[in-house]
Amino acid sequence: MTEIEVKKTQESLQDRLAQVVDLLQRQRVVEDLTHRQEGQHQDRVENLVHRQNLVELQRKLDDLHSADVAYILEALPVEDRLTVWQLVKAERDGDILLEVSDSVRETLIADMDDHELLAAAKEMDADELADLAPELPRDVVHELMEALDTQQRERVRSALSYDEEQVGALMDFEMVTIREDVSLEVVLRYLRRLKELPSHTDKLFVVDYDGVLKGVLPIKRLLVNDPEKQVSEVMADDPVSFHPDGDAYEAAQAFERYDLISSPVVDKNGKLIGRLTIDEMVDLIREESETEVLNMAGLREEEDIFASVWRSLRNRWSWLAVNLITAFLASRVIGLFEGSIEKLVALAALMPIVAGIGGNSGNQTITMIVRAMALDQVSTGNGNTSRLMRKELGVALVNGLLWGGVIGVVAYLLYHSWSLGVVMTAAMTLNLLLAAFMGVLIPMTLARLGRDPAMGSSVMITAMTDSGGFFIFLGLATLFLL
Repeated sequence: MTEIEVKKTQESLQDRLAQVVDLLQRQRVVEDLTHRQEGQHQDRVENLVHRQNLVELQRKLDDLHSADVAYILEALPVEDRLTVWQLVKAERDGDILLEVSDSVRETLIADMDDHELLAAAKEMDADELADLAPELPRDVVHELMEALDTQQRERVRSALSYDEEQVGALMDFEMVTIREDVSLEVVLRYLRRLKELPSHTDKLFVVDYDGVLKGVLPIKRLLVNDPEKQVSEVMADDPVSFHPDGDAYEAAQAFERYDLISSPVVDKNGKLIGRLTIDEMVDLIREESETEVLNMAGLREEEDIFASVWRSLRNRWSWLAVNLITAFLASRVIGLFEGSIEKLVALAALMPIVAGIGGNSGNQTITMIVRAMALDQVSTGNGNTSRLMRKELGVALVNGLLWGGVIGVVAYLLYHSWSLGVVMTAAMTLNLLLAAFMGVLIPMTLARLGRDPAMGSSVMITAMTDSGGFFIFLGLATLFLL
């Protein structure tokens, strides 16, 4: 899809959202007006108008892809969201539940009764059921498992046995397997008898009679080779494969590195038990990116933007409390130099510049380090850490001397004091060095402690550069200017 087509699709989706919002607002206005009317025809008029609006709204929803409906649901306040959710056709409930964010899915599930949840879940594959099962009521899960056939039940249990960060939790069980001792013509006839191929099928999996993976047959090889050839002659016998207990994010990186669309998952004996597909990997990478952004801001979990005040408060309070403490410490650092500030008022005007530039520089360093750790380019166990520290300190030193010199000249022009300009340059340089040092140290320390390197890093680096910047600048000013 070209950039122009993507833009048109996005604009169309925004238009559909605007149309849905407009219909919901129109419905509320009409209902309000009819409630104010009096007479025996009031209920009839209200029901007629209400039905017309809902029919038009439902027609628009029916034209949308499940992912687009999910987008609209996420963009609506809870009351409107539930109104729209009730208009979605029952056979689409499962697909949409899988598309919406975790926080929004919770509100939708809470609005459904057990019968609706069972109906939606029965349309799902085993891997999709495993994704949804932890969020369903226990009695619904139990009833659903009883309704599955033996194979499906075992597949769901297998997927649920893995942590959400493991390959096994993401693998798909729908795949096409073939033998290596048959001709390509036989394979083609077999495929024609199937109603449809599983989504993202770019290769067939070659197994022996015990189900052990022997190789893969890419569809493109199947199509361009002589039909009389044997599968063993054409197949690739060294495919990229994964183990169910492997790290899912490492698998996603492999998909990106090798341009994979699907890949087999095998147990310790080499037996084929499932596959990974590109759609799951893209979702995983997106969720991982969103989680890192939230963690850097000190948010504990993904938050529905229309969540209740109490729910949002629980998600945000912890790091705000930490930030309050660090802000208090920074204020006490300033308090130590009240006498200096009283004697030279220019210090009060200039010290936020030192702290602000240090905070921005520290956040740049942390962002680069967290990204490098996510891509396994650097870790606490390899020898690149010291070299990386030297490099970041070198960048900070050059930036400090350069931009510190610029702000030093500005300080001299404003206050006609060359000594103040020198102090400003020195403070800027030292604070940028501190920011670089802490920008490497904070995520590395968090990783050594087994925590997410991005967790609250933005809050912590700001605290360090604020307190450190104030102390360095005011300390130097007290020593050399007063």
